[in-house]
Amino acid sequence: MTSDELSLDRQKAECHAVSPGASRWRMVIHARVTNFGQLRRRLSRSDADGLATLLSHRINRMVMGARAVAIARDLIEIELEFSRRDMLDEAFESLVTHFDDPIGFGKESYRLNMTFGVAVGEDVCADELGLIERAEQALCRTNGQLRTVVHEVGSGAAEIDRAAMARDLDRALARGELFLHYQPKMNVRRQEITSVEALTRWNHPLCGLVPPGEFIPLAEETGAITELTLWTITQAIIDQAVLAEHGHDLRVFVNISGMMLSDSRFAADVTALLRGKAGKIGFEVTETSVIRDPESAIRHLEEFARIGVEIAIDDYGAGLSSLAYLKRLPARELKIDKLFITQLTSSNRDPLIVRSTIDLAHALEMEVVAEGVETPAALALLSVMGCDMVQGFLICRPITLRDLIRFLDSKGHAHAVGDSRATFGRLALAWQQS
Repeated sequence: MTSDELSLDRQKAECHAVSPGASRWRMVIHARVTNFGQLRRRLSRSDADGLATLLSHRINRMVMGARAVAIARDLIEIELEFSRRDMLDEAFESLVTHFDDPIGFGKESYRLNMTFGVAVGEDVCADELGLIERAEQALCRTNGQLRTVVHEVGSGAAEIDRAAMARDLDRALARGELFLHYQPKMNVRRQEITSVEALTRWNHPLCGLVPPGEFIPLAEETGAITELTLWTITQAIIDQAVLAEHGHDLRVFVNISGMMLSDSRFAADVTALLRGKAGKIGFEVTETSVIRDPESAIRHLEEFARIGVEIAIDDYGAGLSSLAYLKRLPARELKIDKLFITQLTSSNRDPLIVRSTIDLAHALEMEVVAEGVETPAALALLSVMGCDMVQGFLICRPITLRDLIRFLDSKGHAHAVGDSRATFGRLALAWQQS
């Protein structure tokens, strides 16, 4: 970096300095060189002893607004302070990026493996000692692994965490943190796996696996759901081709958020993405999402159907069901919500509701999928009722693509079929007599 560039960075830092009484964001970072033991054997003693000091000087020169100091031979403490949280995040990203390149010592260069413990807060969290303690705790939580742990500090921590999660979700695609799990659907009469449902998963670098019930609503609130859905469809196309190469040419169903169905731009992007593709793709949509804007939603679903996308109505019975809309949808499948399936063999009313739904769907020339099938008895009863397909933990939990291929190769669903046969005859007789 040139002296002019360093001067410019310093000017920027001064421009963003926090004036007295103004809102401020502070961050304390404890950065540890996790491969210090290996470096110590390669460096001279003086270089090893002065490594953290050298790094702190470089950080102060090259990272805007940073105040770094060595607190151990392998540990640096860095403070950042800005008027806005996004400035703080940008400075931290710049700091992390700084360690991507090897560090030179004389004629040799060495790559540093870094782990970061971070504490961040606004205004009420300006207590320096408190932030330092939280940064130390965050560093301990890394367990020496190459990752970053962030502690949000302050009375508004819950809101800060949610805001931070939203920012992380925007970056998750670029960082490769999202992936797909697949849950098979079994055709009851043929006793074969005929399709799978794609389920998006997020492996957050700090929080681990984030439940879909948390990040999907967040994506809908922030508008990230469009990019997330397009990524899911694209990945499903790729994975469907891999399945076909392994001899399993199955249709892959992707869940479409209700707010997307009335979005003309999203519909155009999806149509352009899928037109001419050989892979078998399906969309699962909830009936309530259609009711929000029925004319636009039905028009877009018809466009999807024309290019070969199979439409399934998801969670049927969980919300307000309307026959007026149901008969207009270009759907080939109707999925009965697991609410009615989990108590199928212990309730008096649920079997009647399920049986009537199956008959209704067949009258509308749709196949029926029962979600949440967890017991052989439930599978046997659904078979007696004429249900076309089942999905649930009895058949298979959501699994990775690699595990799915193994599951299909080994016919892993066979155990569920075998367990249900024992109760099939008894349930068939009881149902016919009811």
